[in-house]
Amino acid sequence: MSDNPQGRPSAGNLLQQELQQAVGRLPKTRDLRPLRQIIPYFARHKRDAVFATVFMLISVSATLAITFAIRLLVDRGFGAGAREQGAAAEAVNENFLLLFGVAVILAAATALRYLFVARLGERVVADMRQALYRHVLNLDQAFFQKVRAGEVLSRLTTDMAVVETLVGASVSVAVRNLLTLTGALALLLFVSETLTLLVLLLLVTVLAPLFLFGRYVRKLSILASDRQAEAVGYASETLDALETIQAFHREELASANFDDRIEAAFHCSQARVRARAIMTGMVIGFVFLGILGIFWLGSRSVVGGPDLSGGALIQFFFLSILAAGSVADLSESWGEIQKASGAMQRISELFATRSSVTAPADPTPLPDPSRGELAFEAVTFSYPGRDDQPALDGFSLHVAPGETVALVGPSGAGKSTVFRLILRGFDPDAGVVRLDGVDLRSTDPIAVRSRLALVAQDAHLFSGTPLENIRFGREEATEEEARAAAVAAQADGFIHALPLGYGTPLGERGKGLSGGQKQRLAIARALVRDAPVLLLDEATSALDAESERLVQEALERAMTGRTTLIIAHRLATVLKADRIVVMEGGRVVEEGTHGDLSARGGLYARLAKLQFSDAA
Repeated sequence: MSDNPQGRPSAGNLLQQELQQAVGRLPKTRDLRPLRQIIPYFARHKRDAVFATVFMLISVSATLAITFAIRLLVDRGFGAGAREQGAAAEAVNENFLLLFGVAVILAAATALRYLFVARLGERVVADMRQALYRHVLNLDQAFFQKVRAGEVLSRLTTDMAVVETLVGASVSVAVRNLLTLTGALALLLFVSETLTLLVLLLLVTVLAPLFLFGRYVRKLSILASDRQAEAVGYASETLDALETIQAFHREELASANFDDRIEAAFHCSQARVRARAIMTGMVIGFVFLGILGIFWLGSRSVVGGPDLSGGALIQFFFLSILAAGSVADLSESWGEIQKASGAMQRISELFATRSSVTAPADPTPLPDPSRGELAFEAVTFSYPGRDDQPALDGFSLHVAPGETVALVGPSGAGKSTVFRLILRGFDPDAGVVRLDGVDLRSTDPIAVRSRLALVAQDAHLFSGTPLENIRFGREEATEEEARAAAVAAQADGFIHALPLGYGTPLGERGKGLSGGQKQRLAIARALVRDAPVLLLDEATSALDAESERLVQEALERAMTGRTTLIIAHRLATVLKADRIVVMEGGRVVEEGTHGDLSARGGLYARLAKLQFSDAA
């Protein structure tokens, strides 16, 4: 009886159909050009590359020399028909000593080749990982709205591991086998031209399935890497939201979704493995069957006439085995190269991604010292993919040096977008954002950000110590300055209560701390930066009433002499601002002091009435 009476395709069949369709959509090419991006990294370590090449040549030469030693052993030792027994024994001893010497050279050269190749491969991949991570850190926020962090991590880990296998082993093996094949064919011609022509004919037969399957294996490798990246990206996303998943009891759903992605990646990998297995089996089968036939013909030549000696036939046999083994290993290496080419293509795509927020060729310097003046002039901005929904629509605002301005308004009014444009996470579609009179697009983003200090609503901490998290705001800050910032942010008390005080590891994202404690550490991190412009995005949102009062006092001292821009939903936190700017629909609809705005009866007055009446 059928297990599927309704006639619906099984999950496995669906995956197979999807796999075939996806493979068909991939580029039909054996393009290995993505691998060229590895060459500059090799060039940085020429010494190791030269030593690896020299010892590889010695190793290959020693391997081929063994066949000569075996030929001499057979012809001068075992084949000494009319020779005296003593002379034959002496010849055997001499040739075994020769074999021993060649074997020692082969072993030493192989070990040193492996040492330099492995070290070179690991160094190259380490350099590539560092360069890729540095590149990713400088991409704009628009990129991360389209690509999940887990997919980037997959390219840093899974794809880089494939490339590491290539540069640390596969390339060396492929070049060694190519040299062995070339040397073996040259010596085969020297031993017997007729039999060598048969070997070459055999190799042509073997190469056909190698190239036939190689392209298909490469497509499957790219697809498998993509599916693996999807699974890693989903895992990263769900683990980051584990508390929410458990709160809603959606563990089974998350597990099922992850299982589907892993199964898809597994089926892709299995298809690639099957293709490589078929390719390898065909190559090895053709090679060894052909060699047996050629050896049979050579044996008849030895028996039938003096054209080929027994030692020459044995040498020919060993050379044929070397050539056949090299071709078989080349088929394996070709599969690894195809796989690495697919991985490198994904890595290259990431390297090729350019941030839309960059420094111009000749950046305009910012005034020194900074005044802390901010200005938005008729700024319009829409997030990528949402052109019909502008986050800011003709937004204009001027913040004088040292002024404290609060941005209030309903969710979606564009308040956070203002901060993102100041930080140059994005550039405006129209209009100008200025710092100290300089258009941000005309200067270096790093110079802009060095004059800003941010306290975000989600206080992101790192897994280091409180001291390291505070000094993240300014690396050169002394320990005394960091502690002073912690005192000002009302964080010193709870830090001293930790087991190791300022040296206590906080764990991933500081999960061992309460929301208020994390927020106060984030405030200390901003204070130690000592920047002329302070950006506070709901900086006290996670604090209890007592902590909020203490931190508010600290922030008021910190804001003295600095330009401060505050985003606040809780209007009680901005009553003392020099000016309150009310936003709606990406525009400024009102501005003034709390008293002025409350008296006008507009949007701010309605928001204030709702909040303060609820509080009462």
